[in-house]
Amino acid sequence: MTSKMAAPRGSPVIDKEKKYDRQLRLWGDHGQAALESAHVCLINATATGTEVLKNLILPGIGSFSIVDGNKIKGEDIGNNFFLDKDSLGRSRAQITTELLLELNSDVRGDFVEESPEQLLENNPQYFTSFSIVIATDLVERTLLDLAATLWNAGIPLLVCRSYGFIGYMRLVVKEHTVIESHPDNARDDLRLDCPFPGLVEFADSLDLSQMTKQEHMHTPYLILIYKFLEKWKAEHGSDFPKNYKEKESLRQMIRSGILVNKDGVPEIEENFDEAIKSVNATVLPTRVPSGVQDILRDPSCVNLTSESSSFWVIAQAAKQFVDNEGNGKLPLRGSIPDMTADSKRYIQLQSVYMEQAKQDFAAVASRVHQILVSLGKTPDSIPDMEIKLFCKNTQFLRLVRCRSLAQEYTRDTCSASDIASHLENPDSEVVLYVLLRAADRFYNQYNRFPGSYDDQVEGDTFKLKSCVHNILHEWGVNFTMKDDYINEMCRYGAAELHSVAAFLGGAAAQEVIKIITHQFVPFNNTYIYNGITATSATFQL
Repeated sequence: MTSKMAAPRGSPVIDKEKKYDRQLRLWGDHGQAALESAHVCLINATATGTEVLKNLILPGIGSFSIVDGNKIKGEDIGNNFFLDKDSLGRSRAQITTELLLELNSDVRGDFVEESPEQLLENNPQYFTSFSIVIATDLVERTLLDLAATLWNAGIPLLVCRSYGFIGYMRLVVKEHTVIESHPDNARDDLRLDCPFPGLVEFADSLDLSQMTKQEHMHTPYLILIYKFLEKWKAEHGSDFPKNYKEKESLRQMIRSGILVNKDGVPEIEENFDEAIKSVNATVLPTRVPSGVQDILRDPSCVNLTSESSSFWVIAQAAKQFVDNEGNGKLPLRGSIPDMTADSKRYIQLQSVYMEQAKQDFAAVASRVHQILVSLGKTPDSIPDMEIKLFCKNTQFLRLVRCRSLAQEYTRDTCSASDIASHLENPDSEVVLYVLLRAADRFYNQYNRFPGSYDDQVEGDTFKLKSCVHNILHEWGVNFTMKDDYINEMCRYGAAELHSVAAFLGGAAAQEVIKIITHQFVPFNNTYIYNGITATSATFQL
């Protein structure tokens, strides 16, 4: 049974720029547009699944579908604050959808009252129409079948699981490209080691010795560094200061350029102070980052087909630019940092960088159009805005390729050596991963999770310990797990705690938004949260 639902009517019309102001500052109009065009599928409206959807609906996900054939039970009401006693016995998919839609009138939602196992068997193609699928509360066998279907269709899958005080996420995506990775410590692209003609012309037009005091004090520090760098190179016969001693020599040269008053006391010139402090950050060789080099050499970039994504088409154009017009350098970003300067010269300097970036963009765009024609596509099939965004962020490109779930779960491809190295710390979060795999093994053997019934906790401890031992033996890992971990796992009884579900829901929604907007870098590929110690870690398993 499938039912479609619309958001409640009668809500006041709110300007989206005001409604979504904070998030627009994070991912921009284009990121918000991607979010609003996305269709997300949630499998099973558990407490964790509901928390994930809540955190996607609030920022304005386009639409969602819930697949869940369960009726609401007492434990659902106990750990899911969206449900109450009046919901008991009713469709969990329907009630959850109705309540979630009240959060945001811009969002559409529907539900399917059918078990994911049945839907996967009868209509597996249903799951391939979504932007991403979020799976919760699936047994191992069903999860592997779902993962295989989505992997073949190229649809991202995010597995979320709350098990007692353990939170677990596994991202399964064949290939995910990121243009706007938003690095925390991005260096400015200033090219002082290889100044382009426009910068040389502008800098040479300014003569420090002929300036008034006010002009001297408000010359942009980039111009100061450029001029003293040229002087340093002329005196030292070197291309560029490469070590601390040479950079300190440049700093001393800049200090000597500060004006002095009639008493011989140096004036306070903030622009010179900025220049001195910025030497380490600006006097750097311009290179193509190693990660970007890997992307430009990737077979997907080199061997384009008519099915290649716009990312790879532009990447090949950028590679051609680097090899030709760029002389080994990526397109100029075109932005400069804030600095002490008068408005006129700051704007002039800014325009110099923007003009060069515009020229680089035009060269890349021309190559993109040529490539598209060679692939039998129209030259305008990739918008200029997308090419411009790519050029602006070429230094921060990222590529994420996860292992499939089948690879992880197949014994001969399991990365046993990596797991063994992590288990050198007996309290590593990987211990929790082993326990979750053992709990799934337990379920396969006994059709229930360990500790599901209070009177069987003690007996289940020995059975779970045997499952742990067998899994580690199959992986060829020599490790003895502490009994405390196994005892706690049985005490959990597969219970879903709302505090863990809420935390995981926020973390999972963040990863979903990364996938949908192609901004920021998602984890690769396993995330584990320990609710007891409030610690977490990511692993490539």
